Amino acid sequence: MTQLDTQRQEQAKHYARIKRRLWLVDQGLTLLYAFIWLLTGWAASTRAWLDGIWGNDWFIVAAFAAIFGGIYFLLNLPLGYYAGYVLPHRFELSTQSLKDWIVDQVKSLAVSAVLGLVLIELVYLVLRITGDAWWLWLTGGLLLVSVLLMNLAPILLMPIFNKFTPLGDDHADLAQRLMRLADKANTKVRGVFKMDMSRRTKQANAFLTGIGSTRRIVLGDTLIDEFSPDEIETILAHELGHHVQHDVPWLIGFSTLVTALGFFLVSLAMDWAISAFGLTGVADPAGLPALMILLSLYQLVTMPIENAFSRWREGKADDYALKATHKPEAYASAFTRLANQNLSDIDPEPWVVFLFYNHPPLNARIAKAEAWAES
Repeated sequence: MTQLDTQRQEQAKHYARIKRRLWLVDQGLTLLYAFIWLLTGWAASTRAWLDGIWGNDWFIVAAFAAIFGGIYFLLNLPLGYYAGYVLPHRFELSTQSLKDWIVDQVKSLAVSAVLGLVLIELVYLVLRITGDAWWLWLTGGLLLVSVLLMNLAPILLMPIFNKFTPLGDDHADLAQRLMRLADKANTKVRGVFKMDMSRRTKQANAFLTGIGSTRRIVLGDTLIDEFSPDEIETILAHELGHHVQHDVPWLIGFSTLVTALGFFLVSLAMDWAISAFGLTGVADPAGLPALMILLSLYQLVTMPIENAFSRWREGKADDYALKATHKPEAYASAFTRLANQNLSDIDPEPWVVFLFYNHPPLNARIAKAEAWAES
C-alpha cells in the first residue's frame, strides 16, 4: 500500500493556507470593486452614458456588462496570474509554460464572454418582463441552462481546453474493466477517454462527465501513469456511485432550492438598493454591481450548508465504491497517492472542512476504507 509522504503533507498544509488567503483576498476585492461602482455613482452614470449612445435595452446590458466585467478582469489579472501560474510552479505542481497559460486565459476569456453575454442578456430579459416574480422565473431558467451545459460541456466546451482520446490498445484491459464496472452500475457511457492533464499539471484526476448520450468516463493521463488499475477502478466506482444513487438530481434539486431562496432574498434587498443608489428598477443594468454583491454575500452564507450536503452525498458514493469493488486496500491507497501527488492536505482543521470542503477530508475517507477492510 502507498505510504503517506510526510514532507509533502507539510507542503500541502502550507499550500492550502496560501490558497485560502488568496480566496479571501479575491472575495474582498470583488465586493470592494462592486461597492465602489455603486457608491461613486459610476454605475448610474455609465448606464446613462450608454443610454445616450443608443437607448436599446439589449445594447445597454451588453455594453455595461462588458465595461464592468472587463475592468474587473484587468484588475484581477495579477491575482489570477499569481494563483494560477506562479503558485502551482512554486510548489512544483504545474508543467505549463507561461505561453500556454496565457493561451488558456484567452480561451477562457472568450468562452466566458460569449456564455456570460448570453446569460446576462437572458437574466435582464427576465427582469424586464416578469415583474416581482422575476426570482422564480430566473430560478427555473438557470435550472434549464445548467442541465443544458451539463449535457453539452463534454462535446462543446471541454475539448476547447483539453484533448480527449479513447484509451488505446495499451490500456485495453483497463478500459474493459471500467466499462464492466459501468454496466454493473447500470450506467450507460459512451466510452473511456484519456485527457491530457500532463500538459498543465502533475496532479491526477478522473471523473464521469455528461448526462444521457454524452456521458463518458474520463481519466487524466497523470492518473493512468501513476495509479494501479485497482486504484483507478475504485476511484471510478466512486464516480459511478453518484449516478447509482441519483446524486445528480439530488444535487441539482438542492442547488435549485438554495438558488430560489437566494433570488427571493435578493429581490427583497434590491428594493432597498434601488432607492439607495438611484436605480430605475430591478431591470436597470446599473444594478448589476448590487446584484453581484447580494448574490456573493448570500453564497458566502450558504457555502457551508451546500458543502455539508455535498459531503454527505460524497460519503455515500464512497460507500458504494467499497461495496461495488470489495477493494478497500486499493481505495485507501488511491486516496493516499492522491494526497501525495495532488499536494492535498490529508488532515485539515475542522473549521476548514466546515467552510470549504465539499468532499470528506482524505483522512476520513482513508479511515473508512481501512475500517471496511477490517470488518
